[in-house]
Amino acid sequence: MKKFLAAVMCSALTLSSQLVAAEEKPVAIVIHGGAGTILKKNFTPELEKAYKDTLSEAAKAGYALLEQGEPGEKAVIAAIQILETSPLFNAGIGAVYTWEGEHELDASLMHGGTHNAGAVAGVKTIRSPIAAASAVMHLSPHVMLSGEGAEAFAEEQGLTLVDNHIFDTERRLESLKKVKARMESAGLYGGQKGNERFGTVGAVVLDREGNLVAGTSTGGMTAKRYGRIGDSPVIGAGTWADNDSCAVSATGHGEFFIRYHVAADICTRMKYQGTTLKEASDTVIFDVLKPVGGDGGIIAIDKEGNIAAPFNSAGMYRAKIDGKGVLSVGIFEQWETL
Repeated sequence: MKKFLAAVMCSALTLSSQLVAAEEKPVAIVIHGGAGTILKKNFTPELEKAYKDTLSEAAKAGYALLEQGEPGEKAVIAAIQILETSPLFNAGIGAVYTWEGEHELDASLMHGGTHNAGAVAGVKTIRSPIAAASAVMHLSPHVMLSGEGAEAFAEEQGLTLVDNHIFDTERRLESLKKVKARMESAGLYGGQKGNERFGTVGAVVLDREGNLVAGTSTGGMTAKRYGRIGDSPVIGAGTWADNDSCAVSATGHGEFFIRYHVAADICTRMKYQGTTLKEASDTVIFDVLKPVGGDGGIIAIDKEGNIAAPFNSAGMYRAKIDGKGVLSVGIFEQWETL
């Protein structure tokens, strides 16, 4: 009897130790609100604070769920939905206008443990594109749905549909007018410059179970035409997650990020070359993309909770909460220089 009780006690202590160990596993989150020609001289203190406050809010919302042991996907969606709701960022409300004066939204989501993924492209009436990407991921046999088909699927799944004009903002409308005037006078299409070319939001996380999850959402390129789709909904280009390496969300000139398969390339370099997250991220952003004109940046996290967020543009809106629970927010400087 004494041996039996001792065995029971030993098993209980082992289980308790395992539970404590599970609770102590680090969690972390990194988010971005887009990269581009983001210069400090163009910001008032009030505007800079508004950006940093919203970035902090999104990072804290996702991190709180991770601390509670919620799945990483839930944290990614929660963080991105805060940015989709803010007129400061090119996603959801605040999305840029197409040439025709509408909004066409893209989003994607990927789980690093299952390699399951979902994406929507060119949607106009889905309130939260990242939620729609999750629905595609879990409730359809497909990876990417587009346009009216994606909207019909979202409605079937009970997602909120809205009038396209809910995404209107005066700031983005003025941007459209300026871009169209310049392009029409020059007689060209596809000649977007600087911040006209990109703007995205995204999140990557390491959850309590050790899963890496990545998500990205965007309004795309100002004055885009002909149903143009960028890298954000393309798995491997704008979003990628693999528990054996890293999770990445990209932001930049999407055509280059598609051509160079940026998000997956970073993780593949880690997985097969044995490079660190920082080495792989820096190589792709500075040595692969920059020489060919691929402006932008990425946020990434690996299975150890290491974080990288390099960008080759003037700035990138971003925030992180690391494995120790420390919050950092950046816009203009690389984090290594802060």
